[in-house]
Amino acid sequence: MNGLHLTADLRDCAPSTAALTNVDALRALCLDAVREAGLTPVGELFHRFPGAGGGTGVVLLAESHVAVHTWPEMNAVTLDVYVCNFGADNTARAHTLMNHLQAHFAPGRAERHALNRGTA
Repeated sequence: MNGLHLTADLRDCAPSTAALTNVDALRALCLDAVREAGLTPVGELFHRFPGAGGGTGVVLLAESHVAVHTWPEMNAVTLDVYVCNFGADNTARAHTLMNHLQAHFAPGRAERHALNRGTA
């Protein structure tokens, strides 16, 4: 169970970022970030909310998961990256994935947290 769980709450994101409202762009962003980080996608699901709503998406990883939720009406995004470190230390990969996603949304403010899991 040894793993790393990273979260980020992004505010004042660039409103022109397509991934805030377009789930195809959000999906492409997530899959590109997963590949850049050297992680292994094994499944995915993305959903666009009606009207001016944003999107939500998850990519299941052999190493665990990444989830993204967008609120274009608030120019806000939440990110969730969890990797298992059982077979290999994926800490650097988790940070690479999180950094890629955060940079894409260009937030004015970001609150990030890291939780080491399964160490007890």
